[in-house]
Amino acid sequence: MAAPDEDGAGAADQGGGERRRAATAVLLLAAVALPCLVLYRAAVSPVGLFVRPAALPWQGAAPPPPLHDDVNSAVDSEDARLERVLKAAAMANNTVILTTLNSAWSEPGSVVDVFLESFRIGENTRELLDHLVMVSLDLAAHRRCKQIHPHCFALTTDGVDFSGQKNFMTDGYLKMMWRRIDFLSLVLDKGYSFIFTDTDIVWFRNPLPHLYPDGDFQIACDHFTGDPDDLRNSPNGGFTYVRSSAATVEFYRFWYAAREKHPGLHDQDVLNRIKRDPFISHLGVRIRFLSTDIFGGLCEHSRKLTGVCTMHANCCIGLRRKIDDLGLMLQDWRRFMATPSKDKHSVTWSVPRNCSMRV
Repeated sequence: MAAPDEDGAGAADQGGGERRRAATAVLLLAAVALPCLVLYRAAVSPVGLFVRPAALPWQGAAPPPPLHDDVNSAVDSEDARLERVLKAAAMANNTVILTTLNSAWSEPGSVVDVFLESFRIGENTRELLDHLVMVSLDLAAHRRCKQIHPHCFALTTDGVDFSGQKNFMTDGYLKMMWRRIDFLSLVLDKGYSFIFTDTDIVWFRNPLPHLYPDGDFQIACDHFTGDPDDLRNSPNGGFTYVRSSAATVEFYRFWYAAREKHPGLHDQDVLNRIKRDPFISHLGVRIRFLSTDIFGGLCEHSRKLTGVCTMHANCCIGLRRKIDDLGLMLQDWRRFMATPSKDKHSVTWSVPRNCSMRV
């Protein structure tokens, strides 16, 4: 009986030795193959081992980067976010420059790119970008703002989509304009004076020296009579300067409330209805109108580029038309700046070329 046990043990020892030799061979092969694989990957990849694998087909596109300024943050309220952004952008006298932006106007190659470019190539305008706050009316515009500008604020409006193109006097356009008036009232109430500028305005010179020192509410015009105190001027809310005070806060509240008495009208038309109201006189708000020679637009502008500060693509319906004519304005400015001083007076605008009040 002992013989079979001895034969079985010998067979087991022999089998165990074979398995150990096989395992050793596998480990040796792995030790040789792994460095070879690493060297191969490094040779075929320009960044060596630090290669992010491509997303598999069923994984879908990568999610967009998170917002730095979380619109829906329960911890950081909209009011706190606004206070922080205004404080970061304010000039020494608590003045900020504001513009509003939706996704249609914020896409690459759209209005906002022309707007920012004008600050970069204008006279004494580049530094004003430090004081510009872009107020985004939808999430897509806010994301784009974060990519191109340091001071962004997301203004949320429950139940309203401001993302698409809003043509003049459509329901979406009117809601957007009145939301703007309500927001500007809040900025004033926080103690900040502001220059509001539409994004379809190009800035060629610093307009601050051309504002009146004694005007509480100053506004550009579609038509300027020549007298800054003449209430017959036709105001255009695309460019305004407002000094923060208790009186101007009440003025904006009165203006916003007046929309209910004049349904279907936009903010400019309602301003025309209330500018002679005794309540405004009682508040003591001095309204002054800005010359179209300096604060021009397609409705009415100076033929000379020697004194113009801003140009507005007003009297123009259609986003593509606005973009085209705003681009031409930049070309005209570059041509003006490249012209010798003695010949600058001969340079004139090439616009309007595409713009029209017809849809």
